[in-house]
Formats: sequence, C-alpha cells, structure tokens
Amino acid sequence: MNEECLLRRYQALMGAVPQSVWVMSPGGVVTVLSGGGIAEKLWTPGTDTSWMDAVHPKDRDWFQRAWRRATQQRSPLDTIVRVRLDGAVDRFRHVKIIAAPVVEDGEVEFVGTATDAEEHWRGRMREKLLARMAAVPAARDLSEAFLTTAAAVVPELADAVAIFRLVDGVEAGVRPADAPAATSPERVGLAPGLPSLPPLDADFVLGPVAQRAIESQEASLLAFPPDGPPGDGLSDVSVRWLREAGATGIALVPVVVDGRTVALATIATCRGNPPPDEADLSLLQDLFQQMSGPLRRTMELQSIRGKALALQQSFLAAPPSIDGLTITALYHPADSAAEVGGDWYDAVRLSADALALSIGDIAGHDLDAAMAMARVNSILRGLAYDSGPTASPAATLNRLDRIVQALDSPAMITAVHAVLRRRAHGGWSIALSNAGHPPPLLIPADAPSRYLHDLTAPDPPLCVTDSLTRATLYADLLEGDTLVLYTDGLVETPDTDISDNLRKLRERTDALARQSPPLRSLIRGLLPPLHHRRDDIAIIALQARPDS
Repeated sequence: MNEECLLRRYQALMGAVPQSVWVMSPGGVVTVLSGGGIAEKLWTPGTDTSWMDAVHPKDRDWFQRAWRRATQQRSPLDTIVRVRLDGAVDRFRHVKIIAAPVVEDGEVEFVGTATDAEEHWRGRMREKLLARMAAVPAARDLSEAFLTTAAAVVPELADAVAIFRLVDGVEAGVRPADAPAATSPERVGLAPGLPSLPPLDADFVLGPVAQRAIESQEASLLAFPPDGPPGDGLSDVSVRWLREAGATGIALVPVVVDGRTVALATIATCRGNPPPDEADLSLLQDLFQQMSGPLRRTMELQSIRGKALALQQSFLAAPPSIDGLTITALYHPADSAAEVGGDWYDAVRLSADALALSIGDIAGHDLDAAMAMARVNSILRGLAYDSGPTASPAATLNRLDRIVQALDSPAMITAVHAVLRRRAHGGWSIALSNAGHPPPLLIPADAPSRYLHDLTAPDPPLCVTDSLTRATLYADLLEGDTLVLYTDGLVETPDTDISDNLRKLRERTDALARQSPPLRSLIRGLLPPLHHRRDDIAIIALQARPDS
C-alpha cells in the first residue's frame, strides 16, 4: 500500500473523531490534515496567516512564550488557549492544544490536535471561582465582601469591576425618589494599566440602562462599537471613563438578596479584549448569586452592630461646659464584624470649680460588654457626684470596685478617674487614680508632653482582687496645657510593644502640638489610620484656658 493511500485512510480516520489533526510550522502557519472537529472554524490552511493572530489578546503573551519555548527545546505542548473562530470578530472558544515536535533534516515542525474545550474550561473556572468565593463565608463588612468578588473576577473574566452599593433598593445617598444618586463604587478591581475610576459626587446619577437593570433585577450585556460606548444610556462620567479605558463592552449584574437589590455590579472588558458574552454573563451571575448568603449574613451583622453602637454611644454623654476649660471627646468603633466594645468616657461637673473626669474599658466585644459598660459608667458617675470635689479618686475607685464585684462580677475593667479643682491663682490641680489603664497624657503649653503614671508598679484593674489600697497621683494643669485620657485602642495593636507605641504617641502629639491646632483637631490627629484600627478608641481631652 503506497503512502498516498495510507494518508487518505489516516485522514478518514481522523475525520471520524471529534479532534482536528494539523501540521504547523514553527512560525505558526497551519496545514489541517483532518477537517473534523473545531479546526475548520479556527484556521484556513494554505495561507500565510499565523494562528497566533487568532489567539485571544489576554492569552497571546503567555501562549507565545510557551510556543517559543516548545520550539526552542523541541518539546511537546499541552495547554488550553482561547482562539477566535474563523470569521467571528469577537467570538472566542477555549481549545485544548496538544502538539508534538517532528524533526526532519534538521527542520522542526509540529503535529498536533485541537479539541473544543469550552465547556470543560468553563466548568473548571466556575469551580475555581466559586471555591474562592466560598472561602469567605461572611465578610466583616459589605466592602470586604464586594472586594472578594471583584478580586475573583479581575483579571480572570474581565478588566474592571465597579460595584455600586444600594440602600433600600436604590443607590446610597438617594434623596428624591425619582432622581437616585449613587455614591462612589463600593469596591473596584482594575487590571494593570487602566485609568483609575473617577470620584463621584453626591449629584452623580446612574444611567437609564443601569436603572433598568436595578428595577428589573435582570443582568444585561452591552457591546460597544469600535469608537467606544455611545453617549446615551450611560452616565456622562461612565462614558468618559469607558472611552479612556478603551472599553469594548460591559455586563450589568444586579446583586439580589432575599428579593431585594443590594448592589449593582458593572463588569467591563477593555483595551482590545472582546466584550463579555452570554457564557461570561452566566458565570458572573453564578458568582454574585454565590455571594447572596455571605452578603445576607454580613448585612445582618451590620444591622446588629449598628443598633449596638447606637446603644453604646447613647451612654456617652456630651461633656459639660465649664469656665476655664475646653472639653472635647470622641468615640471611634473598630472596623470589624458586628462587635462593640466596652469603652466609655465621662465628665461630671461637681461644682462651679470642680470636675470629675473618667475613662475606662471593659473586656469583651459584644452586647454584654456594652451593657456592663453602661452599668459601671453610671455607678462611677453617681459615686463621683456623691463624693464631691474633695474626694480622693483612689477612694472612689475602691468603692466602685467593691460595688461592681458585689453586684455581678463582670470581666476585668481598666479605668482612670480624675478630679480637677480650680486653683486660686489660675489653672487647675489634678488628682487621679489609674486602675490598670494606659496612662493619661499631659501636654504642657511650653514643654514636651509626658505621661502621668506611678513610677513604681501601676495599680491593677478593677475586679481582680477583693482588697487593695489604690494610689492617687497629682499634677497641675496650667493655662494652655492639655490633658488627654484615652482607651487602649489608641496604643495597642497586635504584635507590637506597648511601650514603643506609647513613645510614638507622645512623639506624634508633640509634632501636632507645635502647630497649635484647636483641641478637637489635635485629638483627631492622634487617631491611627483607619486600616490600622483593631479596637474601639475613646478619647476625652480638656485644655485650660483663661476664665471667661
């Protein structure tokens, strides 16, 4: 049997299987031996066009490197790559390529197979992305949940993701019901090289296309012409960014939880990458549907946290107004889960010339801690007022310790209790007792700041011993001086040394004090960056000034 007959039989055999067998030059010029399978839709043999031109733009760089390596090393190649179907501008399929080198007379060419792998790839991608989403069963907040989703989508399926959080079925910040105004994207994911998303002001309005997606709760696709997105249907801000990014199309996916739209995800392909198709949209819908459970739990946690914080802050009374003193206070909850802390501060006018000041922290981050904080704060306030301006702060803390232990034996409590009395010749005298709390910070008007603390062993917290003689420390607050009481969230972070953090706080204080800011600006400047806050922070500060 001659070679031509053998070749015809081999071609007939290959035509009966769902694979395409081809011969390719190192430069990528293809000759198809068998027209069966997907090869007929991929390449036209006998032309000088390299098949690399048909490879998806996102896959071209890595596939060229893999092909070059196989050619140089004369090694087999086995991979899955997206390739444009012949005659379809933006229609790509995942194809499994298996190629083996054949060397003859020193020249190498490749013989290989091409098999449609679209369903296989999408199945694996769905499993991988859904597994990635399932790794976070309930995020600390909605921003984290959306960030997880965006990270799963970019760059696997798209080049950019912007998620607009909605409130009560319309965009956050809405005022008139007929003119919803979206805030900035909740979380975004951008492929390298794309322009940043522009900031959005309170007047920003999503376009009618997005509004229809929100109202209908149905996902939709938009493919853009070569000159970019049209000016109608999308907001002006969106059109400008999409044109700058070279967007080819977007998918709009409403995020629905318990029948309510809680967010709108906008997923864009850019810089020559083909627009998302129906298969991409189906996978995107699966991803965001996977988030409905974690989002529901996150929203429930946020609701509980909001109510608990409102309860906690209701116990934090506004400081009183006293001649000769400027007093300010703030409370910043930790950015975590549905936790609330047991931090509190208080200031009680004892007379026209005396003030009781306290701050404390009860161990725990739950509603029990918040309720215990309210009880302890109320008891201390009553004791301070009943004891009057001449009472010893140490004696007041001893009374508080006995009462609290007798009532309900709560968890460990740290606190600072101080009494300030006006001096006859100006300024104020300070008497304070510290029960295991971070030391108060005194900022003189004309000297570096310093901590007020016992140079020997500090007094222990409350509720750790039945009998204890506590110490009272004394200092003066002169005109222009500032006293700052704070909770441990300001100076304690995991894996750091408290002494080092106290030193840094003092250095930061001195740097700020040299600028002579208003008292509230000063204490706000002491707060660490938001992403470094691991615990609640309460601060109460006062500054001596001339009597009015």
